[in-house]
Amino acid sequence: MLRKIADLTGLLIHASDGQLGVVDQFYFDDETWAIRYLTVETGGWLGGKPVLISPMSIINIDWAANRLDVSLTQKQVAASPTIDTHLPVSRQHEAAYLGYYGYPFYWEGPHLWGPAFYPAGLVNRPTEAEEALANRIRGESPDSRLRSAETTIGFHIEACDGEIGHVDEFHVDDQAWAIRYIEVATRNWWPGKKVLVSPAWIDKVSWTNSKVYTELSREAIQTAPEYEEDVPITRKFENALYFHYGRPPYWLPETEKEMLDGLKGLVAR
Repeated sequence: MLRKIADLTGLLIHASDGQLGVVDQFYFDDETWAIRYLTVETGGWLGGKPVLISPMSIINIDWAANRLDVSLTQKQVAASPTIDTHLPVSRQHEAAYLGYYGYPFYWEGPHLWGPAFYPAGLVNRPTEAEEALANRIRGESPDSRLRSAETTIGFHIEACDGEIGHVDEFHVDDQAWAIRYIEVATRNWWPGKKVLVSPAWIDKVSWTNSKVYTELSREAIQTAPEYEEDVPITRKFENALYFHYGRPPYWLPETEKEMLDGLKGLVAR
């Protein structure tokens, strides 16, 4: 199901032996647009130390209770590698974090979560020997591919023929933990209208200029199905959106997407 970042922020996080804190921020991978970590405001029990939680540890979301359950203990979290969330989280930091919990490296494999389509598919996998893991951590890059969703809100959206609006919200698939849509506020051009754009249609993000560039035209975005904030995003609406843009939807298997792209290329000739 698709959820707004705003709806996920503030959820209580429960470990198997007590409360960890509340969801504060989200870090996504700027290549795949998957949510790789949630930051947790731990409050008094851990001296306010912010910690990272991977979607691999999430076992349930109870929306009625405003609670997110994880397969961790307070002791595990307290002893987890310290990561300064005010600084870029490097691949070396990630490798140390994932190694500590015995999680596989999500960047090693063909799918959104490495060897799996969903983070839940990565639990209970065999762990590496300590020395082998240490060698792998040392071999990882000091660079980071992670970005804060919070700081991306407000970025200007540049269509292929001019500015169109700004990033107002993100919509997340709470099974795959992937950003499926960027909510674009276009009120400077068309008062009151909001539209959704898939990260698959983004050419690049300029983090220095605070801009998101899409291959879509202003006209295509202007005439897209309007997104109504108080109405849940249904598969019917998503089908209409992808049909409007003539793009294969994210829920199709990769083989079908390739076939549709091939047919689109033949038609264009």
